[in-house]
Formats: sequence, C-alpha cells, structure tokens
Amino acid sequence: MLAAELDLRPGYSTLTRWIRDADLRTPPKRAGEYYFAPGQEMQHDTSPHRVILAGKPLTAQCASLILAYSRRLFVQYFPRFTRFEAKQFLLEAVRFMAGSCPTCVIDNTSVIVVAGAGDEAVFAPEMVALARTLGFAFRAHAVNKPDRKGRIERPFSWIEGNFLAGRTFRDFADLNAQVLAWCENVANAKPKRALGVAPSAAYAVERPCLQPLPAVLPPVYQVVERVVDLQGFVSLETNRYSVPERWVGKALSVYLYATEVRVCRGEQLLAVHARLLGVRDTKQKLPGHHPTPQPRPRTPPREATLLQGHDPLLDAYVAALVRQAHGRGVRPLRRLLDFKRTYPKEPLLAAVAQALQFGLFDMGRLEHMILQQVAGDFFNLDDGGDDA
Repeated sequence: MLAAELDLRPGYSTLTRWIRDADLRTPPKRAGEYYFAPGQEMQHDTSPHRVILAGKPLTAQCASLILAYSRRLFVQYFPRFTRFEAKQFLLEAVRFMAGSCPTCVIDNTSVIVVAGAGDEAVFAPEMVALARTLGFAFRAHAVNKPDRKGRIERPFSWIEGNFLAGRTFRDFADLNAQVLAWCENVANAKPKRALGVAPSAAYAVERPCLQPLPAVLPPVYQVVERVVDLQGFVSLETNRYSVPERWVGKALSVYLYATEVRVCRGEQLLAVHARLLGVRDTKQKLPGHHPTPQPRPRTPPREATLLQGHDPLLDAYVAALVRQAHGRGVRPLRRLLDFKRTYPKEPLLAAVAQALQFGLFDMGRLEHMILQQVAGDFFNLDDGGDDA
C-alpha cells in the first residue's frame, strides 16, 4: 500500500517501528496465573528427545511428572511410550514423590485418553484403575491450552539443554540412572525464582499434604502367548529370548515387566531374562538352554566282540573294518564272523593278512580270496584214483 499510494519502500525494521509508533498492533491480552496449594495437583507430559545411546543417536521418549506447588520433578526415558510404559512411569513417579496429588493434569494424548478432549475426555479404563489405586484422577486440559500444564511444559527445554548436552549413555538403564541423579542433584536442588527456594525445600512442606500410597503397589506387566520356534526362542518386541529346548513347538505365557521378561508354562517358571531395550532383532540365550549336542560314544557291535581276542591279525583287521565302515559296520562284521565259523583258520588268516595289506574290506572279494586259499585242500583229487 505504501509503495502503490506514496511510492515509499521502507525497510522491514522501519515499517515495524512505524506500526509500533502508530499503535496499530492489537495490544497483547493480559495473561493469568495459576496458584496451587500444597498437594493439590501434579502434571504429566512427554516429549521426544534425541540421545546418544551406545554411540548411536536415536529418539527416546522423555516422560516427566512435576508437583505443581513445589516443582519437584521426576524424569525417565523410554524407547517408546505406550500405555504399558505410561503405567510403569506413573508407578515409579509416585514412588519417587512418596505420594500423589488428587489431580494429575495431562494433555489429550491417546495413550491415556480414548475419546473426547478437555473436560469431556474419556480415559482408558486400565489407566483409570491404576490412577484410582495410586490415589489420583486424570484431568485433560482444553485443546490448544497447553499453559494449563505450564509447570511441566517448560522443563523439557531445560532437560535438553542442561542434562542431555554433551552426555552419552551405554543403554537405557544408564540413561535413566543419570537422569534420576540429575533430578536429585540439579533440577530439585537449584533454587527457583518463582518459589524463592529450591524444589526440595518446598517439597518438605508439600509432602505431608500428598495422598499416601497403598501398602502394596500393583505390579505393572503385560502377558502374551508365544509358541517356541524351532531354534528354541520366543519373540517379543522384535527380540528373541531363549527357553529350554524341550519346549520347542509349545505355547507358553510370556510376562513382560519393566526390566525383565519371564517365560512360564502355567504356574511353572521356565526362564527369566533381562529385558532388551533400545535394540531390535537381537537374541538372548541363557546358559544351559541350548547345550551343544555331544556325540554318543560308539560302542563296538556284538560281532566285533566275538571276532576279537583270537588272533592279533584278525583283531587289527576288525578295527580297520570298523573305522572305515558306514555306521557301526554290523553287516560286514556279521559276514566276517560267518567266514570265521565256516572256513579253516589258516586260509582265513592268510586271506585277512593279504586284505589288510592292501586295504581291502569288500566281504565278497575277501571270501573269494579265502576260497582260493582252501581250494587245494578241498578239491585236490588223486590222479591215480581213476585208474583204479
């Protein structure tokens, strides 16, 4: 408009200064402020963060919970964030806080909300049951009103810029151990301007006002049915866990916990594995599950026992015959035993000596050699008999 009507082409900074001087901008609206009494409310949210795990960058889900009054913060990381991980996190969070507030404000995430939004949100029954057990109820803020849970929104950028900056981790266990130490020694120990004290000091005031936890907390786990494959493994979350090989082809119950995997057959516990986190297509085998098959000792056939012990030459031939035979060599040994029982000893040993010298183990040819040795004894006729 300035260019068309007045032939003016000011720079952008000059134009914005003219607009400010002319009070043409809509004045900002006054922002409100939320006040919370001790033990009144806690807030929960998640955010994806890039982390260096085992030398490789990956996206991990950062879950956090904060007490609205004292700003006491609890943070954990997960490779994914489903209802199973949400229940794990909430259970660990209230343990860390040593209690809970009656209200837990969340956004309209489908992990917890199954329908609706804001005041009309419908929460998943399993999440409602867990929350009831732990002494609180969920409340979803209105759509596009993230300031309602501003206590938990702001720390995410601080976690990325302070905790994750320059850090590497071996695995998720190391990552969660370090972030827990950071919560204790940095996030909850640093004084906050809005509080005038550190969250740990304000928490000392808020703790008596928290809802006490039940004496027995519910375990968080998932149960799935798996058939043991031909390699002796069950598959879970793209990874494979070994079971004793006698269960190959059987249907087993696999219990997935936060840090371990239990494989059961009815009430019988078959295997306990450390849960594989942050990896894919990995096999974990416990000692003793898949032993290396040991060859059975070859017992000599009965025929070999009957042939041995009569003559060193025959013993040597029997041993050589067993070594080169397929299997145990029962059939050729049985024929050799028949030769020993049928033919005289001297022609048999002479033929055996010749066969052993040339490595001959064909029983048909050996018999032919024996017959050549005995031919003169059995078929040498007296020439003068015909004249008589």
